[in-house]
Amino acid sequence: MSNRTGMAAKFRSGVWNDNPGLVQLLGLCPLLAVTTTFVNGLGLGLATLLVLTFSNVLVAATRKLIRADIRIPMYVLIIASLVTCIEMIVLAWFPSLGRSLGIFIPLIVTNCTIVARAEVFASRNNVASSFMDGIAMGSGFALLLVAIGTFRELIGQGSIMSRLDMLVGGEPMAGLVLVDGGFLLAILPPGAFISLALFVAGKNAYDRRRQQTSRALSTNRTR
Repeated sequence: MSNRTGMAAKFRSGVWNDNPGLVQLLGLCPLLAVTTTFVNGLGLGLATLLVLTFSNVLVAATRKLIRADIRIPMYVLIIASLVTCIEMIVLAWFPSLGRSLGIFIPLIVTNCTIVARAEVFASRNNVASSFMDGIAMGSGFALLLVAIGTFRELIGQGSIMSRLDMLVGGEPMAGLVLVDGGFLLAILPPGAFISLALFVAGKNAYDRRRQQTSRALSTNRTR
């Protein structure tokens, strides 16, 4: 039970309490640039999740072999190798998605979240713990990309999951059209900043309300 509780706490931390994009505000360049649709957010989110997880594993496995004075270049080399593999897989199996994401797949190398987790966590913990950290933090970042992509697509285009064929193949899909047309600003660069700000504000408001409720319950119990 303790292991399950620890895993749940780690996952909750990565998805909510210490979400790389929502709380730490890391990796904002791809987060803001790519999330115009659900499919783009999901595609880049999964790619980032894989790179983050396997880079954590490789750094943890080799941490005793890497000299301290060259650790950052070695981390970047490991991450760049993984990103190259992911990019080749995406271009081979999902060419339409690869063209849509463009330069932002190679730019995963510069994602501060991945380097930060390698330095702060993977280099100081074992492989199993680093694997769980990568899954948790990567899932949190991926879910945020998907959420913002869905929100911007819905407001900007009035649809959800358009061009899902880029992931599953087949003929171009229009997705679920809910509204005829949309608010163009949502899929433009200013819309990305506004969307992220709304998500951050919503999370902070929710956390404050939970804290106030917890304090109120604690006060009632003491009485």
